[in-house]
Amino acid sequence: MRRVQIHLVSDSTGETVTLVGRACLIQFDHIEPEEHLWAMVRTEQKVQEILAELREKGGVVIYTLVDQSIRHLLEEGCADLQIPCIPVLDPVVAALGQYLGAEGRARPGSQHVMNAEYFSRIEALQYALSHDDGQSTWDLNNADVVLLGVSRTSKTPTCIYLANRGIKTANVPIVPGCPIPKEVFEINGPLIVGLTKDPKRLVEIRRQRLRLLDQDENTDYVNLEMVSKEINEARRLFSQHDWPVINVSRKSIEETAATIYELYQVHVDSDV
Repeated sequence: MRRVQIHLVSDSTGETVTLVGRACLIQFDHIEPEEHLWAMVRTEQKVQEILAELREKGGVVIYTLVDQSIRHLLEEGCADLQIPCIPVLDPVVAALGQYLGAEGRARPGSQHVMNAEYFSRIEALQYALSHDDGQSTWDLNNADVVLLGVSRTSKTPTCIYLANRGIKTANVPIVPGCPIPKEVFEINGPLIVGLTKDPKRLVEIRRQRLRLLDQDENTDYVNLEMVSKEINEARRLFSQHDWPVINVSRKSIEETAATIYELYQVHVDSDV
């Protein structure tokens, strides 16, 4: 693996440049990026700090800056250091401007205007955090989506990702020997989705988790036969209640969330 220093520079929170940078870097095999996020870069002093680190570590700069003087300072500094400096929004803004016959306004952080959508996302994120891993089941009926699945089926990160789309999502773990909260079976509004995974793949992930926590691996938690039984029982539960099921074995969090979002749209339309 080739280790590469990636400097993500933004005049706002850095969310956009981080997502774009990662989406591009994943296209390259045998590359191990080390990210350095520089957020709220709106002064010359901040740019000088970035350039100082670039002199020491080198790498590549990917940026979203709209202030022309700040951009120019960063670009000139990178040119002197012979470091690539890539503006990720420029091609899109230029193409849109040409099509619309208009010029974009340079407003740092304008993608984070505090409108109704913004507050909806914040509310959804707070809901996901307070209803993670079976918490606050008394309030499940206020969810948009409820996820069920055995341990390590990506329930929590999927909930967080959906929250960024404004979808209030709770998740309830299926644990052998522990009854599922009765509130799950009393839900009459939210969409319930079951998550499952290939047993062998699930055992691998659980083993990695135990090693990371320095815990004993001699347990049913990573026993293939017991894990297979655990998954089969979960599938049986999903089937009994006619809940849609998603196998996340070969899906990224984004793909799983996209599938759930599609199911949710169908669910909402069917209730109208």
